[in-house]
Amino acid sequence: MRRWAVAALAAWSCIAAALSGCAPAAVGAGATGATVAVQERGVSGAIADTGIRAQINHLWFQESERMYRYVNLQVWNRRALLTGVVPEPDMRRKAARLAWQADDVAEVINEIQVDENRADVKAFAKDSWIAAQLKSQILFDTKIKSINYSIETVRGRIFLLGTARSQAELERVIDHARNLGNVKEVVSYVRVAEPADGDDTNGRDANGREAHGGDTDGGATPRRADAA
Repeated sequence: MRRWAVAALAAWSCIAAALSGCAPAAVGAGATGATVAVQERGVSGAIADTGIRAQINHLWFQESERMYRYVNLQVWNRRALLTGVVPEPDMRRKAARLAWQADDVAEVINEIQVDENRADVKAFAKDSWIAAQLKSQILFDTKIKSINYSIETVRGRIFLLGTARSQAELERVIDHARNLGNVKEVVSYVRVAEPADGDDTNGRDANGREAHGGDTDGGATPRRADAA
């Protein structure tokens, strides 16, 4: 990893610690370490993803403070999912190109929307509520390992990234999502870790298609489900 990426990561860590206070930061670090240890991607995978996230955020911030604020970033197993709403198509394209510059990134999936009138406080409030509700539901579902899922909501569309232990578990997560109020669509880029019925599905998306990088508009084919 480049030195500037390490420096950026250290800087963000210091900022988070300063905002949180010494004691809470220490507790949070311990809790995070314990959580990472039991994730499907493992400690090394989580460390790699953190490094990729730091690099991409640094590149976006250098390019434009607006890009850094407008574009959401999820990283899991070296796959970067970009969401959010930007005012012009050029910013959408640049965000993806910059994301590909991060060391070790394997795939960049571009789900950024373009809308000149991006400011919508009501939509943001609804999205925050949707994400919070879904995180709560899968957390208390004993048949789901919630720490293996990354969730982002943009204008009523839920984006899922992570690793499901089985296809059945992924279906439960999608069902929880699509049955929430104000949800328009569920878009899943989650991969299934365990083979089903003896078939090797590791490294494939929810539809069993092979996922790949190289296309700034998204190489993997997502699983899309309409709201109930």
